[in-house]
Order: sequence, then structure tokens, then C-alpha cells
Amino acid sequence: MLHPHEVVVLVIDIQEKLAPHIAGIGDVIARAGTLIACARVLQVPLLLTEQYPEGLGPTVKALAGPLNGIPAIAKRTFGSCGEPAFLKALEATGRKNVLVAGIETHVCVFQTVAGLLERGYRAQVLADAVSSRTAADKAIGLERIRAAGGAVSSVESTVFELLGTSDRPEFKQILRHIK
Repeated sequence: MLHPHEVVVLVIDIQEKLAPHIAGIGDVIARAGTLIACARVLQVPLLLTEQYPEGLGPTVKALAGPLNGIPAIAKRTFGSCGEPAFLKALEATGRKNVLVAGIETHVCVFQTVAGLLERGYRAQVLADAVSSRTAADKAIGLERIRAAGGAVSSVESTVFELLGTSDRPEFKQILRHIK
């Protein structure tokens, strides 16, 4: 079971110029927004990457508010672990469980998860908060993530796992974000 003091949330490359080409992007942004809001309530650290921001633009405006104050880590490598600044930021959290949202599932998300697993981290991809340009590529990415040893779940399932009980003081705040 996951606990808030053991996890970090990673949002990968949900950027302005790439987003319009992604299958189901509205749902991905909404679920990623829910994840981010709940992470803030539970005081879970957040990391954000942007792939080649000079070309693909910044993170989508819809997530700018929830991510307020989280600096984007620019990268050129598809896998986030290929960027030294990302590894430094991840190590600084002191956490070994990474909850992953973002795009594209079969490229940057998969390669990031593979890199995390190679480095001894545990990775859980939130299937309703990731996507690719096609549903087939998303499915292939999720299949490869599972085969590599990554876990796959959903935002709601993961948030309630982190919460653990309705007796926590954060429960009512979390419910507002889930509904």
C-alpha cells in the first residue's frame, strides 16, 4: 500500500503544442489536475517535466494553476531519467515511489518508468492520466510498462489508497477534488 510520506508525483510533458494531438487529452488534463490537487492536500511532492519547451511550449494552462510554484524541468531526452536535473530533483525528495501522469504513454512515460525501475525506484502509472496520439500507442505503452515491472492504476484508486481512511482530516478536501 502507498503512503503519502513515501511517494512523489511526476507530471510528464503535458504541453501546449503537443496536447491537441493526444487522444482524450481533456480527460487526461482533468485527471492530472485531480492528482495534482490531491497531492497538494496530502503534502506529496510534485515534479514536472517539459520536453523541448522551446518547440513544444509550456505545460498546458489548465494545469498551470494547480502546479503553481512547481518549476518545470526542461529535457531533451525522452525518458526523464536521462536529464540530470530531474534525477537531482527526484533524489532530493528522498522518496522511492513515483506516481506518473503525462504524455506520451508509449514514449516519454514508458522510457521514464523504465529508467526509474533501473534505478531502484517503484513506479505506478495512472492510466486515466496518461495518453498518446492514438489509443493503440497508449495501450502498447501501458503493456510495456507492466512488462517492465511498473504498476498501473487510476487516479481515484491511488488517491484513496494514499488517504487510507475517511477518518483523516484531509478526507473532505479530497472528496471535493474527486467528485
